[in-house]
Parts: sequence; C-alpha cells; structure tokens
Amino acid sequence: MSQETLMSAKAEIKRIIKGKDGIIDKVLAAIIARGHILLEDIPGVGKTTLAITLSKVLSLDYKRVQFTPDVLPSDITGFSMYNAKTGVFEYKAGSCMCNLFLADEINRTSPKTQSALLEVMEEGKVTVDGITHPVPKPFIVIATQNPLGSSGTQKLPDSQLDRFMIRLSMGYPDHENALSILKGNQFQSIDSLSSITSLAQLEAMQEEASALFVKDNVYEYILNLTEATRNHKDFTLGASPRASIALLRMSKAYAYLSGHTYLTPQDVQAVFCDVLAHRVILSPEGKAKGMDTAYALTNLLKEVTLT
Repeated sequence: MSQETLMSAKAEIKRIIKGKDGIIDKVLAAIIARGHILLEDIPGVGKTTLAITLSKVLSLDYKRVQFTPDVLPSDITGFSMYNAKTGVFEYKAGSCMCNLFLADEINRTSPKTQSALLEVMEEGKVTVDGITHPVPKPFIVIATQNPLGSSGTQKLPDSQLDRFMIRLSMGYPDHENALSILKGNQFQSIDSLSSITSLAQLEAMQEEASALFVKDNVYEYILNLTEATRNHKDFTLGASPRASIALLRMSKAYAYLSGHTYLTPQDVQAVFCDVLAHRVILSPEGKAKGMDTAYALTNLLKEVTLT
C-alpha cells in the first residue's frame, strides 16, 4: 500500500514540477529519511514551487520565511510576551512551528538568524527564555539559497551545512519541459493539487524505511566511502560521522522509495554525491586539477569497492 501511495504522490507532484523526476525522488527520499534539504540554484527554476507542492501533496502544515538581512532569530524560534491579564509571560510560536518550514534564500540573512535554525534542525525543538518547545512531527526544513557570489549572499557556516541531509540543484528545464511549463501556466494549478498522504501515513513510511534490512558488508561500504574522503589527496576536509549516518539514512529511504526490501550498494551510490558534496572541501591539489566536488566524489566512488 505504501508503494502505491508513493507512486500516486510522485504523479501528483509531477503535475507541477516538470522534467525533474530525479530531483523529486531524492527530495521525497530525504523527507522519508527525516532529513533536511538544501536547494542551491539561481532564482526562478522552481525551488519554492517544489516546496509548496510537497506541502500540499504530503498534507504538511507549511510556513515560509523570506530570509532578508532584517529577519530576526525570534521570527524563527518565537518569543515570550507578557500577558497583563494573567501576569505571566506567554510563548508566542515562531514560524518554525510547522511540519514543513521553507527558509527561502537562507544565505541572504545574518549569521545570527541562520544559527537560530541549528537547534531545531538537529533536535526538533526550540528553547526560548530557558523553556524548551518541541516542533510538530514530522518536521522538515527545505532551504533555498542563491549561488555564492550573487548579490547580498553570504556563505553558510559548515556547522549549518552539515545539518542538511542533501544538497540538490534544480537546474534549467529542457526545451520540451520549458514549453510545457509555459503552456500549462503551472503556478495557477498548485491550488488544484490533491493531498495524497496523511501525516500518519508519512510517519509510517519513515518507520518502514528506517527498519530496512542492511547487510554488514553494506555498512562497511558506507563507512569505507566516508573514511576515504578523510585520507584522499583531493580533499582537505573529509566527511564526519554525522555524514556517515546521513548517507545510511538517505540510502535506506531511497531504496524504500525504489521498492527494495533491503539496501543495495547501488542505492548508496545513487545518493552519495548529494549527501556528501556540501560536507567535504576540495584540496588545493584537487582544485588545481580543475575538479569540482561532485567530480572528485564520483572518482572516489570508482576507487572504493564493496568488500
């Protein structure tokens, strides 16, 4: 039943997001893996549209903040306000109190506001005036950012990048799909989308994916891949233990989405670059070769074999 529901959800999403089947699969897998998603691309290629579409199809309570330099941490986490009638301070929820939080153009705001997301992304809670408030479950952050160097942007710190399970790029649609988008007037049809899954169904899928069977040699393969980034001449900074866990969770969710009953090395390879590319740093030697991070990781995949 879960596979039928997932297929229906994908079909509904594709009504709006044209020609991006691979991106849709990986974003759905990240949500099933309880991970956060970073979409890095130029403006106007559908990043925000994808997030809104997901919220409607997956029945997720959705909130959006357009990140600008004047957005404050309390806009995200909430704040305490004195109630003169009761004589006590009451918590006023921030925008992160939802199932799907869209942080639009996250790299345009101040580092202080960016850091307000660290606790909630990692622990699923916010602390205001010493009092902890859990966010609803499931809780997913989809953040968009313009490429570094665009006007008004600043680099996200490595500690925050590491909180995102995957980093993806939408890219331009091909000519045929661009023409379909132009004729279909997609932005007016978002309201016509149907909710395919309930929150309970989505959480059940997350549990099923988490419980997917993994052989010991596949565990070894994942660990060997991440450890190889720490000792390779093409990387200055390798993948952390958190990256290994993220690769395992994302691989299991991708396998589940593909209808597999156990994790295969091919599932790991399919998401390897998306999980690790924002967590490693190329060495001067790697840069001198004209490599980008994705190319270096693809080469690494060829070097590490399954035992």
